[in-house]
Amino acid sequence: MRDSNKKSRYKQPLIYASMLLLGVILGAWAVVSGVRSPNTTVITPVSQVASISPAIAQDSDRVKSISVPRNYVVEAVNRTGPAVVRINASRTVASNQQIPQEFMDDPMFRQFFGDQLRRMPKERVERGTGSGFIINKEGDIITNAHVVSGADKVTVILKDGRQIEGKVLGSDELTDIAVVQVKPDNLPTVSIGSSQNLQPGDWAIAIGNPLGLDNTVTAGIISAIGRNSGQIGVDKRVSFIQTDAAINPGNSGGPLLNQNGEVIGVNTAIIQGAQGLGFAIPIETAQRIAKQIIASGKVSRAYLGIQMVTVDANVKKQVNQDTEFGIKIDEDKGVLITRVVDDSPAAKAGAKRGDVITKFNDKEILTADQVTQLVEDRAVGDKINMEVKRNGQTVALSVETAQFPQKFPN
Repeated sequence: MRDSNKKSRYKQPLIYASMLLLGVILGAWAVVSGVRSPNTTVITPVSQVASISPAIAQDSDRVKSISVPRNYVVEAVNRTGPAVVRINASRTVASNQQIPQEFMDDPMFRQFFGDQLRRMPKERVERGTGSGFIINKEGDIITNAHVVSGADKVTVILKDGRQIEGKVLGSDELTDIAVVQVKPDNLPTVSIGSSQNLQPGDWAIAIGNPLGLDNTVTAGIISAIGRNSGQIGVDKRVSFIQTDAAINPGNSGGPLLNQNGEVIGVNTAIIQGAQGLGFAIPIETAQRIAKQIIASGKVSRAYLGIQMVTVDANVKKQVNQDTEFGIKIDEDKGVLITRVVDDSPAAKAGAKRGDVITKFNDKEILTADQVTQLVEDRAVGDKINMEVKRNGQTVALSVETAQFPQKFPN
């Protein structure tokens, strides 16, 4: 009886221990089964990835073999640079150190300075350099007029090292455009673009020979368009392109390019003291002048025969208060004619001093520079319809342009 109770006492703890052991075994089996489940992601060492993924390794090698593309400036320069030339111009002028004849006849003067007088040159050679670009296979080169002004000899130097004697076909001081011609011999040429749709912020590239440094490239943006001569202090019939691409002496006559390497303007360094500002003549103006020079050696330019000033509040006040001027105007805007040249197209059409131009071929007129540019774009013999205000009344005038005179009448 005692043994039976003793067995019963030890049986229950054994059952609990067995159940606990069974639970541990079942739990361990469940955990192991979960780790080996096919839905579980297995992390593979990096060395194994390389060994089992040859396609990825091949793609990586292919990427390394691809060269990085050049930027747009490099492409533009490679396209146009060979056709940009250096122009060396020279002219012979009389020496400014000429001795007055009365000193030359003085025996005492001749005694002391005779040898020096014989060695003193009566002439000297002035040299200058600029840039230009070849526009066609016939060897025509556009440059600035001030680059070749008065030149006796012109040498054109190409990027490939060739030096060719050039001939100045003609120049136009009012637009600062000239054409130099060389004999064609496998010449590179530029691609001509357009300045008509330029906007401030567009890319701009200048190529030239500033300070004698051949084929120098500078880049920037178009800073402004339509800068008239009055705004920048020069007497030219040009609506300039303004850029922050560096343009220095020697750049004059070189091309201003867009990002495609097309010529959109002719650089000019005639603006004194322009730091950080460059100016270019629109290519349309340059082409129009160049075509006339190539065809005839000169430029045919339309002429009205008036002097004028832009009307604003200050001009209106000054005119109306000036008793000697003898003119009263009521208009607050427009262009006041201050003089009509005798026998000029404007005089023949009936224009009078004191008229205020308000329309030009149905286009509203606000500034004198606007009139100048519109006339510049006309050919000799074109008819221009103008509306003017005269004593408060609107008067219609029809003016037939004439050839611009060699010297403006006094």
